[in-house]
Amino acid sequence: MSAGRPPLGSYAWDSGTDRVGVVMGHQGPYVQLRPLGGGREWDVPPDRLRAATPAERISAATAYANARSRGEVP
Repeated sequence: MSAGRPPLGSYAWDSGTDRVGVVMGHQGPYVQLRPLGGGREWDVPPDRLRAATPAERISAATAYANARSRGEVP
């Protein structure tokens, strides 16, 4: 990620929560991520972020699709 300010819409890995999210914004020292498929945003310090790998993006998208098929998420 570029100097703590990843571009909006990019995919990032939060090492503190082991989750992939879409970069939705920057507020103060934090980056806001939203889970793939939507949901509640969370704040992440830039030093916990890195660009998500293609495998991580696919894994997160598959987990969401499976949960949706089970009716666990809208």
